[in-house]
Amino acid sequence: MLRNASAQAEEYVPVERHAPTSTKRRIRIIAIVGLVVVILALLGIKGAQIGSMIKAGKSFVPPPESVSSAKVETADWPGARTAVGTLVAVRGVVLGSEITGTVREISFDSGMSVKKGAVLVRLDISTEQAQLQSARADAALAKTTLERHLRLRSSGANTPGDLDAAEARAKQTEANVASLEATIAKKTIRAPFDGRIAIRQVELGQVLSSGTPIASLQSVNPIYAEFSLPQQSLADVKVGQKVRVRTDIFPGSSWDGEVTVINPEVDVVTRNVRIRATLNNPDGRLTPGMFANVDVLSSEKHPVTVIPATSVIFAPYGDSVYAIEDAKGTDGKTKTVARQKFVRLGERRGDFVAVTSGLSAGEAVVSSGAFKLRNGMPVVVNNNLAPAAEVAPKPTDN
Repeated sequence: MLRNASAQAEEYVPVERHAPTSTKRRIRIIAIVGLVVVILALLGIKGAQIGSMIKAGKSFVPPPESVSSAKVETADWPGARTAVGTLVAVRGVVLGSEITGTVREISFDSGMSVKKGAVLVRLDISTEQAQLQSARADAALAKTTLERHLRLRSSGANTPGDLDAAEARAKQTEANVASLEATIAKKTIRAPFDGRIAIRQVELGQVLSSGTPIASLQSVNPIYAEFSLPQQSLADVKVGQKVRVRTDIFPGSSWDGEVTVINPEVDVVTRNVRIRATLNNPDGRLTPGMFANVDVLSSEKHPVTVIPATSVIFAPYGDSVYAIEDAKGTDGKTKTVARQKFVRLGERRGDFVAVTSGLSAGEAVVSSGAFKLRNGMPVVVNNNLAPAAEVAPKPTDN
């Protein structure tokens, strides 16, 4: 019985030792297989998602851009040249004292209008007045002496040398009187012409040296407008031609004048010619130094093809616009697209610019929103996006 028990024990032990190892190995294999299946499933799902996204991206069509449009039109523009000029006083000086003196009287206020000959500043002349009285007394004595010598000479009671000395003395004293009177006159500073005086630069009691500025005096009626035009304009611009001047300071006003001077030489650097026009400025609103927009007008008109200036895309390789056209898509449906066209531009007036080549009258072009377009891009026209263009715009602040 002991043998049978030991034999059973020996047979039972190997079964207990090998069973757990085999079970663990099976569990590991099942876990690995399950993990691989899960990973493959996830990869399949993600692959399907990416494939659908790629397919959707290939078939995606961006929505059309909203733009405003304008027709390419023809117009008759007067033959005018536009330039930016500067207003210059017909006469302008910086007043100053010729001689040294102390300010005793100031007869003007800054910014006032003065007439020619009006007294502006008086300097101290007490010393010169005393010297003038002495000089006049010497001149009177010399004159009396000369008259006496003339009577004596007529009777032969003196020599010709005595008479010559008396004449020289009389002339010398008269010159001294004239010199002192001129000095006194120079110490009274007057307006040399009608004009508007600028900010005062002196005060009472101030000692002025020669050349010290007192104030600037500018004649503002009439007034000059100086500007430059390309040399090609020499064939069209003539002396006496009408001009119209506008400024940003007074947007609702304009001043008419005429060309008075055309410079006889052309600037070798800019190839522009300098031109001066004269304008009436009775209200004095135009002041020297202002910038102004100058239109040189002509009675002749010429036909031009125009578009809004906002339609143009300026680039180093050339100016272009986007024309609005109908085109068939791949699905056979007709859609509105923007087609880029390169153009050559002419003169500009107000909100419009002339086109010399690249477009024909009647075409539709993008007037606003062109910067966001590409060639062949679909668009939707909405003309409420921007205000209408005008030849003579009048901007307002709202």
